[in-house]
This record gives sequence, C-alpha cells and structure tokens, in this order.
Amino acid sequence: MLFKTLATATVLCSAAIAEDVPQQQWTDLLANNSLELWQGQKSDALPSAWSLKDGILHFNKKNGTRGSLITKKAYFSFEMSFEWKISKAGNSGVKYRTKNGLGLEYQVLDDKNHRDRHKNTHRTSSLYEIAAAPETKPIKPVGEWNQSRIVANGNQIEHWLNGTKVIDIIFGSPEWKAAFEKSKYKKIANFAANPGSILLQDHDDEVWYRNLKIKAITPLTDAKKAK
Repeated sequence: MLFKTLATATVLCSAAIAEDVPQQQWTDLLANNSLELWQGQKSDALPSAWSLKDGILHFNKKNGTRGSLITKKAYFSFEMSFEWKISKAGNSGVKYRTKNGLGLEYQVLDDKNHRDRHKNTHRTSSLYEIAAAPETKPIKPVGEWNQSRIVANGNQIEHWLNGTKVIDIIFGSPEWKAAFEKSKYKKIANFAANPGSILLQDHDDEVWYRNLKIKAITPLTDAKKAK
C-alpha cells in the first residue's frame, strides 16, 4: 500500500487552515447554524436523525428518520477541514467523489472497540478499503474532538489527522490498482473517478461533526492545460 511515513507537521486546526488563504475561498458547510447546503442522500429532505445546534452536527438514529447527508454541490479537487468525535464502538465516515452513496471514504471509527478494528484499512483516518493509516497516528480517545483534513488534488489523495499526514496515495497508480483489486469496490466501473457530493455517513452509531469547511482547488495539471 502506498502511503508515506508519518510527516512531522504543525497541528492544523480549522481556523489555521482557513488563514492560509483568503477566507472567502472557503465555504463553511454549517454556516449560520444551518443545513441549507445539505440534503438527504436518497431524497431532498433532511433526515431528522441529524440535528444541528450551536455549530455541532449530531447523528442519533433514535431521534427520527434515518439516512446519510450529502452536499448539494459536487466536488472533485478540494481541501476539506472538519472536526469529529465518535461514540463508543461507533462507526461513521466522510465520503467524497460519491455516486449513489459510494465513493472514497475518510473512515471515522472507535479503533479500540468497534469490530472493524481488526482490518487496518477500516480504522480511523484510513482511506477505507484502499490504504491503511499507520498504527502510530495521533488519534484522540472516544468522546474527544479530532481534527481531520482531506486533500483531493486531481489524482493526489491525502488524509490528515490532528496535524499529521496519515495517507498519501496516487489515484490510479500501480499501488492504487493493486489495493483496489482487493477491495469490495473492484467491480464498480469508474469508481470515484468523477465529481461527487461530500457524504456524512449514517452507519447506525452516534457521531458528532463541527467546523466543516471546504475549498475547491484547481489541480496543477488542469492549470497547465488551461494555459
């Protein structure tokens, strides 16, 4: 599996990332304490199991209708920053370049207690089914907030956890293809090859998100072609 050794990096909180570029380039996906930029995966209606209060998005299946959330806008090359915490033995995830609910996934998991902990590509911050985050990643325990970042820049895919890069892989590379052929997605044509919504997963378990911010970027290869 192609991923680089844990990088030494300055911790990047959402605010710090946003300061790197003019603020107007970033979209706050929970702006004004509203879900107006989101809809249900299977219908336009927002599943009532998701609630937003004081900037914290909470999923609890006991609170109403079930379902994942997706952004109304599709993205391909982007940077995304978010914070999350998971319930004990909980499972969730942030998917991107999705189609019909399937796409690349930043895994969110209680690595100590969930049954998926036994498969390394299913643990927190891994690229689900494709690339495993290192055992030495800087994860915080259940009940505490973790800060995460996704960079999807053309074929370059990065996952960050609490300021450390934990996944660095090239979409379509030999290493990618070898991993993909072993994954449950192997029979899906054009998997994650096109723009798609960001998806917050309903996976039965309670999960919390806050400070979800995204910025579309232009891949270097596309910029060269534009010239």
